[in-house]
Amino acid sequence: MHDLLSQPPGMLLWAALGVGLAMDAFAVAVATSITLERVSKRQIFRFGFHFGLFQALMPILGWFAGKAARDYIIAWDHWVAFGLLGFIGVKAIVDALLGGPDHVMDRDPTRGLSLVVFSIATSVDAFAVGISLAMIGVAIWIPALVIGVVTSALTTVGMLIGARIGPRLGRGAAIVGGVVLIAIGLRILASHGV
Repeated sequence: MHDLLSQPPGMLLWAALGVGLAMDAFAVAVATSITLERVSKRQIFRFGFHFGLFQALMPILGWFAGKAARDYIIAWDHWVAFGLLGFIGVKAIVDALLGGPDHVMDRDPTRGLSLVVFSIATSVDAFAVGISLAMIGVAIWIPALVIGVVTSALTTVGMLIGARIGPRLGRGAAIVGGVVLIAIGLRILASHGV
C-alpha cells in the first residue's frame, strides 16, 4: 500500500476525478437541453466547450490560490453553487408557469450570462480540488487537462440525452429542468453537510 501512495497519480485517477467533478455539469446539461425546443450542434458545442474550459481552469486557479484561500473558499463554495443553480432553476419554473401552454424558453441558456453562470456553478468544486492538489504538491497541468476533457465529453452526452427527453415532456420540460437544477444545488449543499 505504501508503494501505491508513493507513486504519482496516474491518468486513471485523474479521469475518475474528472468524472466525479463532471457529474453536476452532466446533470445541468441534461436539465437545460430538455427545456429547449430544439437542440442544435452549436448549442451542444457551446455547453461542452465552456463547461470543459471552466472545469479545467478552476483547478488551475485554485492551485495558484493555494493554502491561503482554502478555508474561505471551502466555507462558501457550496453556497455559491446552490445560489446560482437555484436562481436559474426557479426562473425556469416561473417562466414556464407564466408563459402559457406553448411556452418555450425565450432565451437560449447556452449563450451569454446563463452560460457563464452555469459554467461557474458547476465548476466551483474544481477550484477546491486545485487548492487540495497544491497542498499535497501535485502538478496541476495534466489533472486540469483531463478534468476539462472529461467534463466536455460528459456535458456533450448530457445535452444529447436531454435533447431526446425534452420533446417527450412537452410543456413540463422547463419545469422539470428547473426542478432538476434546484435539486442539484440542494445535493451540493447536502454533500457539504448543510
